[in-house]
Amino acid sequence: MRSTLAEIKEHRLVAIVRGLQPQDVLPVAEALYAGGIRILEVTMNSVEPLTAIQTVSNALGNQMVIGAGTVLDAAMAEAAVSAGARFVLSPVVVVDLIKVIKALGAVAIPGAYTPTEIFIAYQNGADIVKVFPATSPAYIKDIAGPLPQIPLLPTGGITPENVRDYKQAGAMGFGVGSALVDTKQPVTPHYLEQITEKARRFVAALAD
Repeated sequence: MRSTLAEIKEHRLVAIVRGLQPQDVLPVAEALYAGGIRILEVTMNSVEPLTAIQTVSNALGNQMVIGAGTVLDAAMAEAAVSAGARFVLSPVVVVDLIKVIKALGAVAIPGAYTPTEIFIAYQNGADIVKVFPATSPAYIKDIAGPLPQIPLLPTGGITPENVRDYKQAGAMGFGVGSALVDTKQPVTPHYLEQITEKARRFVAALAD
């Protein structure tokens, strides 16, 4: 079985779902999968996130890599990994949390912004560093220049129109939220088709 880290680095696009009703997460995940997305983050500030993670992991765990986002402490990380999360993201750098995630056997992806924060996260065991907020491809290029060894995952504001610019700037992957799944929309068959089409556009934009 290939490692979670290798799969994230290969597929690059991390679809973020925040605030979906638990019963809607699996249909949305299936719609994303149909469009070519293979990495899914369920944020822990959603409704019943552990139920959602477990449901999607049980149904699609062999096809998609499921992870937990907005994790702030060790207890949240442990609960998420127990539910089936294979990677854990945090919006901030908490060194002890990075170590807990690694000890649980999951991929640790803390969030950082400044070069110092990014370096400290990586130095303390982060597998990937989420650059949040991702203000521009130029900023990623500025970070990747002196720190090319650190895998960067810009998150926020990524679209099919600019994702290739972020890739060329040195990003390893891309966290994509509302540009893929707008959780304010009712989850109808028509909207699920739209999600699949959006996913296809992202995947096509990254194709070499």
